[in-house]
Amino acid sequence: MKRNAIYPGTFDPFTNGHLDVLERALNIFDEVTVVIAENNQKNALFSVEERQTMIEEIISEYRGVDVRVLHSGLLADYARQLGATAIIRGVRQVKDFEYEFQMSLLNRHLYPEVTTVFLMPNVKYTYVASSIIREVAMLGGDVSKFVHPCVMEMLNGKRENLHQNKS
Repeated sequence: MKRNAIYPGTFDPFTNGHLDVLERALNIFDEVTVVIAENNQKNALFSVEERQTMIEEIISEYRGVDVRVLHSGLLADYARQLGATAIIRGVRQVKDFEYEFQMSLLNRHLYPEVTTVFLMPNVKYTYVASSIIREVAMLGGDVSKFVHPCVMEMLNGKRENLHQNKS
């Protein structure tokens, strides 16, 4: 029986920290589905389609990885629909764990067969958050150490469009 997991997030943008957690998950599970959550409460820089494109390019050489979009509904229901036995969550600091712990208990209530697996990224990514990457990149800072080259290219394109629209 294959061990399938889902790795949900907004991934706006997908960072090397996200990739590190994905690689760790692939060491444990046979298949991992990266689930891009469409969150209307967050002001995303990239559209869901752009995020899916960037992640598909990044993972193109990995086996056992798929990328899907969750437009609406409960993550636990989607995990059940995909036959996932685990939900992967990256935890960088204690503050992350408190929120993720609450969500894992709720997901367990909604879908008892699923287990939340908390994975910590490499220490060099513990302070890397998508929101910080977006802000620094839009202000012209170099974030190339923290994102895949295709993400860097997309961030540069967004920054150029932002400056053109302000002109």
